[in-house]
Amino acid sequence: MATTRKVLIIGSGPAGYTAAIYAARANLAPLMLIGVQFGGQLMLTTLVENYPGFVEGIQGPELMETMQKQAAHFGTEMIPEDVTAVDFSVRPFVVTAGEQAFEAHTVVIATGASSKLLGLPAESKLMGRGVSTCATCDGFFFKDQNIMVVGGGDSALEEALYLSRLGRRVDVVHRRDALRGSKIMQERAFKNPKIEFLWNRAVDDILDVDKGKVTSVRLKNVKTSALEERPVDGLFVAIGHQPNTQLFRGQIELLPNDYIKVKPGTTQTSVAGVFAAGDVQDFTYRQAVTAAGTGCMAALEAERYLEATQAH
Repeated sequence: MATTRKVLIIGSGPAGYTAAIYAARANLAPLMLIGVQFGGQLMLTTLVENYPGFVEGIQGPELMETMQKQAAHFGTEMIPEDVTAVDFSVRPFVVTAGEQAFEAHTVVIATGASSKLLGLPAESKLMGRGVSTCATCDGFFFKDQNIMVVGGGDSALEEALYLSRLGRRVDVVHRRDALRGSKIMQERAFKNPKIEFLWNRAVDDILDVDKGKVTSVRLKNVKTSALEERPVDGLFVAIGHQPNTQLFRGQIELLPNDYIKVKPGTTQTSVAGVFAAGDVQDFTYRQAVTAAGTGCMAALEAERYLEATQAH
């Protein structure tokens, strides 16, 4: 096993790269295990217009590439391997990726969360071309257009209410005849004249891949199997997120929803020296800029921890 690292970062979205930039500039020589697919959820988005500093907006993959170059510029070492195991019960911590095991005095977990998807072939082909998993990211592109939201929980209702301020009409598709969302959110949505509920229906297909954009959605009635087509310009999938925390079960404390539990106002986990940043611990905001903010916090907290424990 090679030298023990001062800071090891798992993951490579805005949180991971920001943590790397801060740690590298503090001369902590961070190692990032960026995974085989680097860049997180922004690699699935097209134009990002709400990240500060880019007047005309920036493509998601380009933003991630820029962050990666900035982290590398300050001396971050990056290995494109997926982490397969961690051991936080020993000091220094041990993180395994591929054939190698790495030791580290501090670890920043920035593995993010994945949007749950419908699993239709057209969904991945039209992602960023009318299909989205984030209303606050992409709603602006559908001003005065027809929008569809899939889901029945609070996140679907939040997306629908947000989109109703922008779009001409918002259809909410739910496979049952009652919502799972909180009563207050339901009341707001039911009162909204722009929102229409399509009950007992599931998305059967998304059209039109050949045109490279969403033109309509085919729905299937789950009770009668009848098919119908609705013309829409945008489809927002809001059936929840799954934090990428499988690796850390039994190693650190997770919340009942599987997100990492952090001490309020910090990125500190239940294990001293292990920090969590970005969407892996944030199920409220889930924005690139908030992920970057917690990446900064994690690096500063790791630096303070190293100073306090003289592992610096």
